[in-house]
Amino acid sequence: MNILYLDCFSGASGNMFLGALLDLNVDGANEKYLIDELNKLGISGWHLKITRTEKNYIGSCYVDVHCHIDDKHDHDHKHDNHVHHHNSYKEIRQLIEDAQISDGAKKLAQNIFLRVARAESKVHGKSLDEVHFHEVGAVDSIIDIVGTAILIDKIAPEKIYCSVVNDGFGFVESQHGTIPVPVPATAQIFAERRVPTKQLDIPTEMVTPTGAAIIAELSESFGKRPQMNVIAIGYGAGTKDFSVPNVLRIFFGTNEQKDIEKLYKVNHITQKDSVIVMETNIDNTSPEILAYTMERLFSAGALDVFFSPIQMKKNRPGTKLTIIAQKELTSDDDTQINKFSSIIFEETGSLGIRYRNEKRIILHRKKAKKQTNFGEIEVKVSILPDGKEQISAEYESAKKLAQKHGLPIKKIYESLV
Repeated sequence: MNILYLDCFSGASGNMFLGALLDLNVDGANEKYLIDELNKLGISGWHLKITRTEKNYIGSCYVDVHCHIDDKHDHDHKHDNHVHHHNSYKEIRQLIEDAQISDGAKKLAQNIFLRVARAESKVHGKSLDEVHFHEVGAVDSIIDIVGTAILIDKIAPEKIYCSVVNDGFGFVESQHGTIPVPVPATAQIFAERRVPTKQLDIPTEMVTPTGAAIIAELSESFGKRPQMNVIAIGYGAGTKDFSVPNVLRIFFGTNEQKDIEKLYKVNHITQKDSVIVMETNIDNTSPEILAYTMERLFSAGALDVFFSPIQMKKNRPGTKLTIIAQKELTSDDDTQINKFSSIIFEETGSLGIRYRNEKRIILHRKKAKKQTNFGEIEVKVSILPDGKEQISAEYESAKKLAQKHGLPIKKIYESLV
């Protein structure tokens, strides 16, 4: 069963949802698909600007709807850089109904806008058909809501859960003047759906009515993240900067073990993480000691250890020792660095070690067994971004088969092609 978990530790807005869902990059829910589908709305005078950014050092996808003037009508109705082609609930409802998007996306977008309309109706004491939107009626909010519906429909999760939603406090300026946080429409949407919320010590709005309506419509229940095998994590950046990372985090995965390999293959997932890289230059240690040092570093948990020939001071040949180590959630970087540096200082003549954090992209991989003309061999299977499998033999297994049949080891490798 496919699951999405909405982690709203820094609130949510429409463009944060778009960014997080695009950042997941699963099931073809990508930038090209989104823009192709949004063009079916028939709205002119906008384009998406999708960029990578960082919020408190968290890499995130930032989506901005750029509105521009394409005719006199747009000029007459331009306000706060938002182009108001459709600003009543009735007009927006008809716009979505006429769009040639999927029925699932259409229904979800209609339901999200209905939640906003009901909240505005309650706050302003008007009927639904009398409701005229301001911020939410702008083109960028139409794109945010319909775009989110398009991506959710494409990903097609069977369950969507949500955390407790954090918001700020104080007052903000709006079309209606100075209003309290949470803003009345957001508060009403959450009250109607019984969404659990709390306020952080951040003096501004963190949840927009658009974000609140998406949360209320999508979420089956609220609380801690349920047990699930996480396959991908998406981060969608907000516009403002807070003391906490202003990002919406969405987890994608399954709660059934048997579905994990299928999800990896179908969604063509490449994982992104960070590693610690340590280096030192050595010119007075024997090869035997370096080999033993490598063994100790691998035993201590290094992901990779390798040597590079270098030319050092006074034209002496030397060796650069490089270690790649996994950043661990259960310990800080200094713990990892101290562990490996102790081994290097003990075993070699090194007087100093350089270290840095680096990002990397890795393919999903698994171990398997494959039958060849010479017998069964252990292999490593990696899944490329286009979904194709790449198979390589495990050396020790290939070596045993080569020795068993008295063959060059290259024959064993060739038997896999």
